[in-house]
This record gives sequence, structure tokens and C-alpha cells, in this order.
Amino acid sequence: MHALSSQERAAVLKANYDALMAAEPKLRARERATRLQVSEAELVAAQCGVEAKALNGTPQDIFLELASLGEVMVLSRNDWCVHERHGRYEEIHAKGPVGMVLGKDIDLRMFFSHWKHAFAVTENSRLSVQFFDAEGTAIHKVYITEKSDSAAYDALVQKLAAEQTPAIQIEAYPADSTPTHCEDPAALRSHWLSLTDTHSFFPMLKQHKVTRLGALKAAGADLAQVVAIDAVETMLLGAAELQVPIMCFVSNRGMVQIHSGPIQKLLRTGPWFNILDPMFNLHLDTSAISECWVVRKLTSDGWVTSLEVYTATGELMVQFFGARRPGVPELPEWCKLLSNLCATSLAG
Repeated sequence: MHALSSQERAAVLKANYDALMAAEPKLRARERATRLQVSEAELVAAQCGVEAKALNGTPQDIFLELASLGEVMVLSRNDWCVHERHGRYEEIHAKGPVGMVLGKDIDLRMFFSHWKHAFAVTENSRLSVQFFDAEGTAIHKVYITEKSDSAAYDALVQKLAAEQTPAIQIEAYPADSTPTHCEDPAALRSHWLSLTDTHSFFPMLKQHKVTRLGALKAAGADLAQVVAIDAVETMLLGAAELQVPIMCFVSNRGMVQIHSGPIQKLLRTGPWFNILDPMFNLHLDTSAISECWVVRKLTSDGWVTSLEVYTATGELMVQFFGARRPGVPELPEWCKLLSNLCATSLAG
């Protein structure tokens, strides 16, 4: 296809897409792209199964317009976990390379240096704004619902839509070369024990030149210990039964999307374990889980405990904490849930 013009490549891609959908109509967007060996953004730009308009402006400019849409459904995911949350964009901070949304329902951390492509998309009459990174992988999607301001969506598209939606250029990210083995576990452990804020954890990893999973393996079992492969399911069932509110973090290169609150309806469908509540849905591919870790960090509010889930290649799938705000200690019920997963005692 490289010898073809952009229009011819788009036509071939559409034909291949139509054939795939005729054979397997239930595939999700990311699965369709994988099957066709292209990025999801390329499918959108080529109008494969959708009507799409490229949006002009910086990602920050576009993001600031989202507050006008009212209640929406927002979706952020990685290859193994999908996080969907209903609510409004409130308290948006999106002026620099790192942004935040700190609303009651929608809680986000944006890393705009990775946001490269944005589209207004119509698929089977469903309206959305979709953002993609340099590789064409979806970062964040915003879906209009029956509770949204559809007139505001139309105004956003009219204001920002480009005259044409050209074929996009895909740029591959370099492979992560961060060492997976910690050279000085004692120094790492000392640094870890000196932390007073969970936000200092990533800078600590950078300083010690080690991956997140490498740090867990070096820290000591009282700070990080591997637990059963089904620990997520066990924890979620316990949290739902006892109504212990949780925080659920799902991230990709450009986004961290967070849910805080209790959970109720849990359902397994094949390899997927799901939370299916009115305002929050989570879909976790448990077949991709290689390791689960219970992790303890000391903060100015006391110990904070998390459950972290990793793939066989050491990539973080999802994180869970007990629901809490700065200045408030961790819920003892949450700590007990996670302690019960552990074979040996945790710090503190």
C-alpha cells in the first residue's frame, strides 16, 4: 500500500474494513485496527465505519471546550482494561503540558505531549470526540448521551472542525529502555520509606533508574508483595459486599482516568471481569494478568495501600486504592481487604 496515493490507501483500507466487519461485526474498535494491522486513528481518518472530522487547535484548547457538553460518558483504556465514567467536566486545568479535571464524577490527569490527533466522530448516530497519540492509539473518548447538550456538541464541531480530514502520519514511540532490575535495593527501600506523598513515587523510579515492577520486586515484602492471580476479583467482590469505596486508576500514555466510590454490580463474561454500575463501568481482561501486587507507601496521612496488576511484559494494567482525599487517613476496611490477600504482614 505504500506505493498508493493517500486516497487509494484509504479506499483499500475501507474495503478491507468492510470485509472484516461483515465477517466479525462484534469486534471493538481497537480489535478492528489490530486485525487490519493499522492504528485506530487511521481507521477513523479513513472514515471506516464512521463519519469523522479532524479538529483544529491544540489538545488543551479542544479539551477546554468539553465543559460545555454537560453530562457525558468518558472512556479511557489501555490494551487490557477499559474505564468508562459518566459525569460532567468540572474544574478543568488544561493550560500546560500536564492537565487535570477534578470534578465530582470525572477525575482525570492528562499528559498533553502525547496528544496528537483529535476527531469529531459519528458512528451509528452516536456522537463523540476522540483523541489519539502519535502512534494512532486512542487516549480518551467523550461520548454524547441523552443527558448531554447536543447543541453544544454541534457548536464545538462547527467551531473546531477542519475543512478536510487528511490521512494522518503515524510516528512510532521508541521502546522503553528503563532497566527492570534495581542496582541498589537498599537505597531504593530507604528512599521509598522516606516518601510523604504517593505522587513522589514516579520521580523515585526515575532517580533509581528502574521500572515500576522492578522497584516492587526490590523493595521488600512488607512494602510490596506478590499475591494470587485472582486477587482483583477477590478484592472487588469483597469491596462490593462490604460497600468499601474504592479508587480505580486506568492509564495510557496520555491519560489517567480515576473512579472513586462504592461499586455494586459485578459480572464475569468470558475472560473479562466487569463492574457494571450506572455511572461507572470497568472491563478487565483477566487472561492478560501475569502478576498482582499489594503495595504500601507512607504518606503524610499515614500508610496507603494499593493493588497493582501487571501483564507478562511488566506493563501496569490497573491500580486500585481505597477511596480517600488528601488529609484523610486510609480506610481501615480497605487495608483489611488487601492485608487478607497477603501471605506475610505489611509495613505499619
